[in-house]
Amino acid sequence: MGYIEDYRTITTSIAEEHRKVFELLDMEQLRAALDVIIKANNIFVYAAGREGISLRGFAMRLAHMGKTVHWVFDDTTIGITPGDLFIISEGSGDVGSFDYYMKKTKEAGGKVLMFTGNPDGIQVKKYADYVLFVKAKAYLAERDDVVQTVQMMGNLYEQHLYILCDVLIMMAVKEMGLTYQDLEKRHRNVE
Repeated sequence: MGYIEDYRTITTSIAEEHRKVFELLDMEQLRAALDVIIKANNIFVYAAGREGISLRGFAMRLAHMGKTVHWVFDDTTIGITPGDLFIISEGSGDVGSFDYYMKKTKEAGGKVLMFTGNPDGIQVKKYADYVLFVKAKAYLAERDDVVQTVQMMGNLYEQHLYILCDVLIMMAVKEMGLTYQDLEKRHRNVE
């Protein structure tokens, strides 16, 4: 029955990792992120790979809250203008191709909210107006001041990003005076 012991050891470790990451989140960064999300005219969201999967769920819930949301590169995405917010995740803080996207966002007058596992990353320092430092081991980000993991590659960061975004939604819903029923009314109804 070694697999049962493996299962229990792995799941206990993962749950403890997430508990520690939640505990380390900077509350001033959280407050700033909530404020800018609530106030944004239009919200544009993007990340690649598994981080992108996490942020797609976030974009969906933002739309359910009644925000105008666009996933960058979808055919229906409009142009960014002043008052708009670009939300991006860069676990390592320096994804080469993202430089162009953020440069164009800033040129258009938009603001950048960046989730990252490395706030010292080149692009974080160069473009982020708001940073949420997720203190979880991210892929290609070598830091000693984050929660280390028994998991492979960037799993802890990517998983935590998804859960943290759900927490942000729950907090924003409360602050905006919405209910979960309000969100459900905006859920896609053509399926």
